[in-house]
Amino acid sequence: MKDMKAHLEKLRLEAEECELISKLATNATKKSLFAKLAAHHRTLADEVERTMNAPGSST
Repeated sequence: MKDMKAHLEKLRLEAEECELISKLATNATKKSLFAKLAAHHRTLADEVERTMNAPGSST
């Protein structure tokens, strides 16, 4: 379970970093790309969290 928690934190951090890069980017293509990457990392993090909190998972 520690591995899943570490992975969850890594995904959340990567989402934040992508969001920041998106906000700072001056190129519209890069801005859009990093916004999509941030959203994707958040989705993955949410899925990991749901799996960790699912009945029957060992926490």
